[in-house]
Amino acid sequence: MLAVTSEEPQQRYRYERLVDELREQITSGVLAPDTALPSEAKLEKEYGLSRTSVRSALRVLRDMGLVRSEKGRGTFVRAAQRRVVRRVPERYQWEKNRVLLPEYERRGDGATERDTGQTFNQFVFRAHYDTVEAPADLAQVFGVPEGTKLLRRRYLTSDRDVEIPLGIGASYLVYDIVKENPDLLDANKEPWPGGTQHQLSTIGIEIDRIIDELSARPPTPEEAEALGVDAQGTSVFILRKISIDTTDRVVEVADVAMPGDTTRLVYTAKLQRWK
Repeated sequence: MLAVTSEEPQQRYRYERLVDELREQITSGVLAPDTALPSEAKLEKEYGLSRTSVRSALRVLRDMGLVRSEKGRGTFVRAAQRRVVRRVPERYQWEKNRVLLPEYERRGDGATERDTGQTFNQFVFRAHYDTVEAPADLAQVFGVPEGTKLLRRRYLTSDRDVEIPLGIGASYLVYDIVKENPDLLDANKEPWPGGTQHQLSTIGIEIDRIIDELSARPPTPEEAEALGVDAQGTSVFILRKISIDTTDRVVEVADVAMPGDTTRLVYTAKLQRWK
């Protein structure tokens, strides 16, 4: 058994004090947004910690979404604290139920508002449509030849208070299928009351099931800048959503990158009871 030295509890106390004091200074406003934190060398000397412990403490603050690091410049208080998005599988059934509602009801708050607990007026919504040729991976998922024409829809939904997207990515639809309704090719029709499931219902498509494929990785430099996350300390969730209709045909594939520090993916597995 290894002996615990008297210095180890002291080190732990100093480490926790550093995290707690910086967190309190940030949340209370003593350290204003975009203010630089003291240098690692200064924190090391002030708190009697090793450089490794100081960096670990700063990493904890990054994981809390309180600070960001800039290579070669230091660590800064985040300009604004972003809203937490809580995403649950039940959202898909909720969206499907809305398809059958009259338009005036569908024009109310949508899935984003449901995930964040905010209202429609809290967000800025942008949409950009174009067409692309299906690369090999998307062609395989859709079950179409490589190079098939796809409608690509890129959405950016940002909190008005923060002006940073909740996520970035794109939704793909087979062009020859959705062109039956010209309105589905027009980005000016966005935000569409009732979302994608209602859009597809206008051409006779009913969604039977949705598969979420989830992975996590460090953000690319472009993703880190767009999402306002720390490229060194915050991972992103990569969600591929595959929508399948009642004929077992894949009708939509959406790839979304979401910041790991403010996204909560909640899955509940309901189990059958023993008889």
